[in-house]
Amino acid sequence: MTTRPPLPPIAITMGDPAGIGPELIAPLWQSLRQSGPGFIWLGDPRLLPANVPHEIVASPDAALSCFASRLPVMPVRLQESAEAGRPDPRHAPAIIASIERATHLTREGKVAAIVTSPISKHVLKDAGFNFPGHTEYLAHLCDEPGAEVMMLVSPHLRVVPVTIHVSLRDAIAQLNTPLIVKIGTTLITSLQRDFNIRTPRIAVAGLNPHAGEAGYMGDEEARIIAPAITALRHLNAEISDPLPPDTMFTPQMRETYDAALCMYHDQALIPLKTLDMTHGVNVTLGLPIVRTSPDHGTAFDIAGRGMANESSMLEAVRLAHKLAAHRRRA
Repeated sequence: MTTRPPLPPIAITMGDPAGIGPELIAPLWQSLRQSGPGFIWLGDPRLLPANVPHEIVASPDAALSCFASRLPVMPVRLQESAEAGRPDPRHAPAIIASIERATHLTREGKVAAIVTSPISKHVLKDAGFNFPGHTEYLAHLCDEPGAEVMMLVSPHLRVVPVTIHVSLRDAIAQLNTPLIVKIGTTLITSLQRDFNIRTPRIAVAGLNPHAGEAGYMGDEEARIIAPAITALRHLNAEISDPLPPDTMFTPQMRETYDAALCMYHDQALIPLKTLDMTHGVNVTLGLPIVRTSPDHGTAFDIAGRGMANESSMLEAVRLAHKLAAHRRRA
């Protein structure tokens, strides 16, 4: 039997240089340098601590050979120096360049996956960035606008919200059967291909208390959600009826499904972050590349103070490697 070559390294973007992203790289490398998976950092080497050995590499090919002894860096230079905790729109070109370069390397197969360090939306918007955030920009770079789906993963739970960064009023207005079918189909496909779950079990949350209580507390379950469930059941997956959101995240219920399909942002993220925020990972489904990110922001308030925790970034790297390996086998 032919032995497959090892996966190439993972690309980690710089993120906002004034946030905690750059200071997580050194402890992340120390945690993985012996065991792997290997990664390459696309950032300004001046942001690294002076006592961290690093090697400037021209391509990802050299990253794995030096990873055990030196942190491999593909430089993305800042035009202005960065100060921890002080975001600056002048950093935007380098932040964007790091994302673009990592995405292109992943699409070309030169790196296995991309792990994005946190960015500040307002910093990029102040510099003229015209995308709502990371995910939409990655979909644009992959020529798949609108295909992106957000999943949050922790050791205890996987969740996908159908509507995301809108008000609750707008989320209810946006909710419709085709949208649920679209998001649910992407979720099922990704669980099969990337998570190696042959017949995924999906728990579908109702929108209203008690999942509508047979229409006494709302009719969206019968009018919008149930038809979507009927359509999704034609796929190779086990799909629940609309479940009461207040009981579907108990330990007993979580044992019965592989992922929860939720109707709005907080319905999905509150239980996941309550159970285990430290090890939460954001995964973008529906793209031709594997992308994960830590489930935290730039944390400007603690940047440079030695308080940042690399646990979520560590989980993001490990999960990216796992998903890339499953996708290659698939």
